[in-house]
Amino acid sequence: MNQKAKKQLINQINIYRSVLILLIICLFAAFLSKSFLNISNLFNVFKQVTVAGIIGCGMTFVILTGGIDLSVGSILGLSGVIASGVLASTGNTFLAVITAVAIGTACGTANGFFISHCGIPPFIATLGTMTLLRGCVLIYTKGSPIPVKSDAYKFIGKGSVLGVPVPVIILIILFLAAHYILTQTRFGRSIYALGGNREAARLSGISVKRTEWTAYIINGFLSGVAAVVLTARLGSAQSTSGQGIEMDAIAAVILGGTSLSGGTGFVLPTVVGAMIMGIIDNILTLMNVNPHATSIVKGSVVLIAVLVDKKVKDLSAKAE
Repeated sequence: MNQKAKKQLINQINIYRSVLILLIICLFAAFLSKSFLNISNLFNVFKQVTVAGIIGCGMTFVILTGGIDLSVGSILGLSGVIASGVLASTGNTFLAVITAVAIGTACGTANGFFISHCGIPPFIATLGTMTLLRGCVLIYTKGSPIPVKSDAYKFIGKGSVLGVPVPVIILIILFLAAHYILTQTRFGRSIYALGGNREAARLSGISVKRTEWTAYIINGFLSGVAAVVLTARLGSAQSTSGQGIEMDAIAAVILGGTSLSGGTGFVLPTVVGAMIMGIIDNILTLMNVNPHATSIVKGSVVLIAVLVDKKVKDLSAKAE
């Protein structure tokens, strides 16, 4: 079996694995709470996972390169509060959306530069920007929420088209675009090559620095989009917006079957991973479980997912 066939086999295993986990959790949730299968509750789950799903989409690009981004929550927070401030002062929805996306992209660009050109390890670089950007959010808001009063802006987070929530439509479009980029373009192949073997990618003529930098730019761009969706849905921008969402995004990517070491994975199952995390949140809420217990459960899920990822890698290594 050649290398390409092996990767395809691993991807298929990861897809089926994530779908199977989702089905088991859905059955478990339906057993624990009769309210889980209510149409209104299911729509709430779909809406709630869109933000983590969008962040997870960008995180998939980063993790496929073998990197990590801990700053996405702070990027989301900064993009959201400044966009809401622009909206409050100008009333221009289009300008507010562009502002959020531009700030997210700029932050992703800075992260990518520090990592690809300055040689700072991704964990350290994004840990630093996470703290820095969160401080900027607190200074800008002074700890107070910024209300969103524009109905046009709120439509992005609360509206629906033909019965389908707008955030869900945005999520589907972004994931289809990401799937196309990763599977049908030269840049996508470069992402996989970089994560698989950095030195081999360089020797094969791939611009390693540019590819890595672009992955973080995409991640920042999608964090800006997620900021728009979240602030529009909540009707305000909070100084705490996005805190902890990096864990949901990373967990969604891992549960979707993307390897933390890079080079192996698939973007579409990240949606499944986001659904798994959303359903866990939802069922704990329906059961009136202490909110702090959610963090314990999520942390456990991440650890288990990493262990499974390691086992899959070990098995594939033995198969070689």
